[in-house]
Amino acid sequence: MSTAISVRLPKDLADQLDGIAKETERPRSFIIQKALESYIEDFADLQIALDRLHDKSDAIISGKELRESLGL
Repeated sequence: MSTAISVRLPKDLADQLDGIAKETERPRSFIIQKALESYIEDFADLQIALDRLHDKSDAIISGKELRESLGL
């Protein structure tokens, strides 16, 4: 099920969106949906990284130790 959402964009961003939609022969809503999905995935990854960074029980290793563990 889809939900309609209204968004205001600056003209230059809307023009870029229209250009991408035309080039890819996809509707603007498809481009926006894919961009939002990508942003949400990146945000989730960032949250995981931040949680691990602040987790005192999570061991921190140096770049040298990482390379050695990978056999590089």
